[in-house]
Amino acid sequence: MSSIYTIVPEEALWEGYDQQEQFMEMDLNGILMQVRMDANQKATIVRLLRCGLNDYLNPALAPGQEIAFMPILLNKQ
Repeated sequence: MSSIYTIVPEEALWEGYDQQEQFMEMDLNGILMQVRMDANQKATIVRLLRCGLNDYLNPALAPGQEIAFMPILLNKQ
C-alpha cells in the first residue's frame, strides 16, 4: 500500500470521495456516449465513446450538453 505525503489535512483530501457522480453509457441514434445522470430525467453528456468523425463537430453532442433521458421497457415475447 502506498502512502500520500501532503500538508493538506486528511479530512480535506478525502472530502466528497463517497459521493461520486453516477455515470452510464447510452446509445443514442448509433452514437455511444458516457453521460452523467441528473435529476428530473435529464442526463449531461460527458464524452463520446463511439461515433463518426463529423459527430464530434455537432454542437448538440458536445460535452456538457443536457439531453432528456426517458427509459422505456421493451416487451420481449
